[in-house]
Amino acid sequence: MQIPREVKSVIENLQKAGFEAFVVGGCVRDFLRNKKPKDWDVTTSAKPEEIQKVFPNSFYENKFLTVTVQLESKEESLREIEITTYRAEAKYSDKRHPDEIRFAKTLEEDLKRRDFTVNALAMIPASRDSGNLQIVDYFNGQDDLEKKIIRAVGNAEERFSEDALRMMRAVRFAVTLGENWQIEKKTAQAILDNAESLKLISNERIREELVKIIDSEGASKGIELLRELELLKYIIPELEEGYGVGQNKHHIYNIYEHSLKSLEYAAKQGFNRYVKIASLLHDVGKPRTKSGEGADSTFYGHEIVGARMASRILDRLKFSKKDAEKITKLVRYHLFYYNVGEVSESSVRRLLRKVGSESIEELLQVRLADRIGSGVPKAEPYKLRHLRYVLDKVSHDPISVKMLKVSGNDVMKILEIEPGPKIGQILDVLLGYVLNEPEKNTREFLEEKIKELGKLSGTELNKIAQKAEKEREKVEIKKDEMTKQKYWVT
Repeated sequence: MQIPREVKSVIENLQKAGFEAFVVGGCVRDFLRNKKPKDWDVTTSAKPEEIQKVFPNSFYENKFLTVTVQLESKEESLREIEITTYRAEAKYSDKRHPDEIRFAKTLEEDLKRRDFTVNALAMIPASRDSGNLQIVDYFNGQDDLEKKIIRAVGNAEERFSEDALRMMRAVRFAVTLGENWQIEKKTAQAILDNAESLKLISNERIREELVKIIDSEGASKGIELLRELELLKYIIPELEEGYGVGQNKHHIYNIYEHSLKSLEYAAKQGFNRYVKIASLLHDVGKPRTKSGEGADSTFYGHEIVGARMASRILDRLKFSKKDAEKITKLVRYHLFYYNVGEVSESSVRRLLRKVGSESIEELLQVRLADRIGSGVPKAEPYKLRHLRYVLDKVSHDPISVKMLKVSGNDVMKILEIEPGPKIGQILDVLLGYVLNEPEKNTREFLEEKIKELGKLSGTELNKIAQKAEKEREKVEIKKDEMTKQKYWVT
């Protein structure tokens, strides 16, 4: 990989103006891992007003000494590059925000304030035309990068006392940077010792970090790490209620393990965020509804209790009302009952109305995650495939004269007749035309046909209508057979 020319240009322009400048932070970490950075950040000895003199096409609208430079580039990630003056942050009285942000004199002083060693790396091209790089590493970040270790810069206690959210960030990096990443022992111990400080962090910031963890392939590992490091009790304590709580003969895992296994499957399948969160929370109501012990224990109404709990959890974490309602609905109806031959199409229609056609596939995905989380080897049994078939069937309008571009009123108006069986017969014949040749479903064509059919005798019209009815039945049977084949059901 090479540093993009746009980034090189920013570095060179600052150097020409007499300032130090380096690419810094997460983009260096990802670059050295041969992963394409999502964005590029630069740090410099220049003050914000000096940066703006070098780059007139820029803006400075924050208190963090960061100037955003706008560039012309084909890549969206390179159209804006943030340049931040070397800075040193003073005491964090509230464990959330620095009491003040002041200029630092050196790059080392700037890197010293960063969270983890793998994020405290800087680099510049060795020369303008060379592909070689000069890496600046004061805290052995490259070694930790190679060993896949998350280690706090300097004193871990100090880093977490500066911003308690960094404890969640440690977990997030451990699961998003790839497989086999670990949090260094002293850093992990500092998290355990300072976990309660997470209570000082806003729920909005906690939600953002939690979502990033859940969005990763290692989502279940992330939730378990949060529990092991005693952070989960300050985020979703309701999940810990299921820790070690046994289930009945339908499950091989306890409630908490089952929730993690369900999330793990949802993450591996690439299901969306709604499904993953619902998979994690779908049985959150079980500990509060458990009756009895052992193989025959029950959890009656846990989906209802769980939906209420999920709603409160999502509200507490400041999820949007729309997202919270969607996830809560998936939790509420995840236990829907369906057996082939036992549940009518009208019952399936009711489920469809309750959940919404836009969410029904997500509900089925939660059910698949639930099944795998229970320890069964197969996610989608025959009855779930059959349910998909019925859902598909009832989701489409039935073949009827309502599909026509004309109505019974049009027939009466054109033929100047009163209501009677003749109107229905004509509409049935018209439907036959349209089923065979859909392009004929136009007012112009159908109105001409109405005039022709109006001239026929009752007997002639009845014969044609009966033939059209048989053709419609054939089309319906063929359509149903094709839908059954789609879902491999009989």
